[in-house]
Amino acid sequence: MREEMPYGTEEGEGEEVGFPNNTHKRLVVVGYALTSKKTKSFLQPKLEGLARNKGILFVAIDHNRSLSDQGPFDIVLHKLSGKEWRQILEDYRQTHPEVTVLDPPDAIQHLHNRQSMLQAVADMNLSDSYGKVGVPRQLVVKRDASSIPDAVANSGLTLPIVAKPLVNDGSAKSHELSLAFDRYSLQKLEPPLVLQEFVNHGGVLFKVYIVGEAIKVVRRFSLPDVSKRELSKTAGVYRFPRVSCAAASADDADLDPGIAELPPRPLLERLAKELRRRLGLRLFNLDMIREHGTRDRFYVIDINYFPGYGKMPEYEHIFTDFLLSLVQAKYKKRSG
Repeated sequence: MREEMPYGTEEGEGEEVGFPNNTHKRLVVVGYALTSKKTKSFLQPKLEGLARNKGILFVAIDHNRSLSDQGPFDIVLHKLSGKEWRQILEDYRQTHPEVTVLDPPDAIQHLHNRQSMLQAVADMNLSDSYGKVGVPRQLVVKRDASSIPDAVANSGLTLPIVAKPLVNDGSAKSHELSLAFDRYSLQKLEPPLVLQEFVNHGGVLFKVYIVGEAIKVVRRFSLPDVSKRELSKTAGVYRFPRVSCAAASADDADLDPGIAELPPRPLLERLAKELRRRLGLRLFNLDMIREHGTRDRFYVIDINYFPGYGKMPEYEHIFTDFLLSLVQAKYKKRSG
């Protein structure tokens, strides 16, 4: 049904979409290029219904036709991989500067490599009265698993160590992780990898969702703490499809607020604002942990572009407001 909606004929056309002084009434057309899985999780009926009420229409982009022949779009929303698609989108951005592309393909590419992904956080070295945000010490191993034990010893990383695929392309495989408890088991890992020092964090992960200037935080169960006693008794490599599978519960529901106090809001706002600027992205989330035994020492352990917003509370309202704000800003710019 979504694909067949002709522009300008949808019920609700002519409704005001929040423009100033009632001077501009039209549909906001959002072209989307998402995988079928992403379309299903993101474009839920509640989101589409609310969007329609606000004058926003989602239209599927046809991959068999030229992008320039489709639309006209106000916004292009996308999460597809591949060089060919990136080039199509880059060409489209050059020829259609009036269309907002969420987000620029080159900026997204930066997050596909876990070596460069966290560099923006490390460079920021964010520290203020509300806390300190850093990244775990890490090491990149591109090949030759037999060299990993020596490389880890020379780098000064301490066990246990979390190993993640170097490439983060959104696939299930890119979310797999391993926890290595002893030096010699490191040889069983399969490069290319990023090795991160494991930081005890009370078994709680904060998912910080960012949609433009909006920030929403959800608590999730994570890997349990590892004591020195456990470390001395445990050997081997433990593999997990993703962090939640290693946790006490893989439930996607937000945890009870009593389990862990959220990171301070001012700290998150400063972090999000700075990352939006440094990464050039408006749709992403951070996996963040608080070091166990501290109140104000935080680490960002992963950044994902256009994450599973369908799991974010009130995402329908936050996302539609964000889309409208983009078009409003553009309108004010033109009229100004």
